[in-house]
Amino acid sequence: MAEFMTGLKRTHYCGELRPADIGKEVVVCGWAQRQRDLGQLIFIDLRDRTGIVQLAFDDGTDRAIFEKAFAVRAEFVLAAKGVVRERSSKNMEIPTGEIEIEVTDLRVLAKAETPPFEIVEHSKVKEELRLKYRYLDLRRPDVQDKIIARHKIVKVARDYFDQNGFIEIETPILNKSTPEGARDYLVPSRVFPGSFFALPQSPQLYKQMCMLSGFDRYMQIARCFRDEDLRADRQPEFTQIDLEMSFVDRDEVMEVAEGFMKRVYKEVLGIDLSTPFPRMPYSEAMRRFGSDKPDLRFGMELVDLTPALRGTGFRVFQSAIEAGGSVRGINVKGAAAHMPRKEIDKLTEWVKAYGAKGVAWTKFNEDGTFSSSFEKFLSGEEVSSLRAALSAEAGDLLLVIASEENQVVFDTLGALRCEMAARFDLIDQSKPNLLWIIDFPLFEYDKEENRYVAKHHPFTHPRDEDIDKLESDPAQVHAKAYDLVLNGNEVGGGSIRISNPELQARMFQALGFTPERAQEQFGFLIDAFRYGAPPHGGMAFGLDRLVMLMLGCDSIRDVIAFPKVANSSELMTQSPAPVEQTQLDELGICVVEGEKGETTPNESASHA
Repeated sequence: MAEFMTGLKRTHYCGELRPADIGKEVVVCGWAQRQRDLGQLIFIDLRDRTGIVQLAFDDGTDRAIFEKAFAVRAEFVLAAKGVVRERSSKNMEIPTGEIEIEVTDLRVLAKAETPPFEIVEHSKVKEELRLKYRYLDLRRPDVQDKIIARHKIVKVARDYFDQNGFIEIETPILNKSTPEGARDYLVPSRVFPGSFFALPQSPQLYKQMCMLSGFDRYMQIARCFRDEDLRADRQPEFTQIDLEMSFVDRDEVMEVAEGFMKRVYKEVLGIDLSTPFPRMPYSEAMRRFGSDKPDLRFGMELVDLTPALRGTGFRVFQSAIEAGGSVRGINVKGAAAHMPRKEIDKLTEWVKAYGAKGVAWTKFNEDGTFSSSFEKFLSGEEVSSLRAALSAEAGDLLLVIASEENQVVFDTLGALRCEMAARFDLIDQSKPNLLWIIDFPLFEYDKEENRYVAKHHPFTHPRDEDIDKLESDPAQVHAKAYDLVLNGNEVGGGSIRISNPELQARMFQALGFTPERAQEQFGFLIDAFRYGAPPHGGMAFGLDRLVMLMLGCDSIRDVIAFPKVANSSELMTQSPAPVEQTQLDELGICVVEGEKGETTPNESASHA
């Protein structure tokens, strides 16, 4: 049976003890990392969230205590009382390696079965197994370090925004569904049959209401939910550091955000960031890097080859240009010798995920020879112009994408640029790279709905000089929006909001809302504007992604205590799961049986 801690009260954490504590009587608690039986000498490494300390049992130990130590196995929960002494055999690889505890009392608080995997740092165990037993995975020191670092980042956020006049206000989790944007998670109402709440995709409307309520500066560590299709780098529930400010313009919001980033990097990682961060218009980011979140830690910029190839007889390029698309390329310097034909052919399939039909290529060998998939179809002048535009030299690999849709070219080459940089270790990992992307389009065209939709959300203010184009030329309207990019990842974004009811009505109209639908969907906001709305704006940081990037992790699952996998299920509790029929009856819900072959979350986890 487990022993109670009668008379024992923890005085120190395991990882805190140092040579200065020699001679002190201490009580420590934790899990047995391992037990080493050397006959007349037993050592137990005791672990808690601060580290490991060695417990020592020898000839001077009471026999009953010694026998109890002999029976200890990995992951037993222990409390130990004893005197700190100098270790005879020091281990300088751990902070407590110069001392040990000569145990005078040992309590086994809980026994443990052999765990399904060893609780050690940098485990190579498959992620599915670790997430199924996440409570064990969370005992590993490297995992705990990430969760503790996340806590520190959140604390810095709260302290920083408090010191800058922000008030933390909690907004509702049960909201009204707003179909504009990602898919909502719906919550059926028992009291109002046939009606539903929605879990918030963001606190957007409520934080704007806070500005209309006179709170001036709002912040919240906000839980958000989006029912998106399977994506490895997304979670269905996530956390934002959310903020909103009144009586500000774009620059003031960005300045506050830069101050937070500077503070959090300094306090958590000891890194000094230089502010202000560079700014780049959206159009320039797309033209140079094929992405609205460009990674500037390496070069390999996109080159527009359309002028050099206009009028070409090569049908692939010709049809793309004549349809209003483009031909663009990148030069992967020095990569020719490391990309055999077999690997280049794989890229043809790789680029199809981004909408491209294939990739054209030219390899320049070090001996002056070359091979190409397309140059034989071009004139000599076109080949020379293309090579000159891409600054081709011996050893280079040229990759070219053509499409009738410029967005396909940008998406494909932008992703291909990052893939080549990763393959050939071209990314400068020595320091974080931050920049702002500004002047986004206010709208983007949705082919499926055959209309313009808001690129960010319907409450984003257009640039003042573009307001007259709202109805006549929506494609040329730019937003007072801004995204913060860290190492090629968006970590925050926001905008100045519309605070004028007439302009908001025009925005709804441009998005295809009838006045009746706008009133039904957002009537509370429209009505609130009539009572005096201050100019306001804000943004939100994606906390999960920010922590992941700051700590150099490969996945956001590494920095979330209980993450979900790519199919949105959680392996430890095996959720989502069916519920009792009585619960469904109370809600007036009938479940339609799925098609044959559908799997439960647990069964499909290996495919996530």
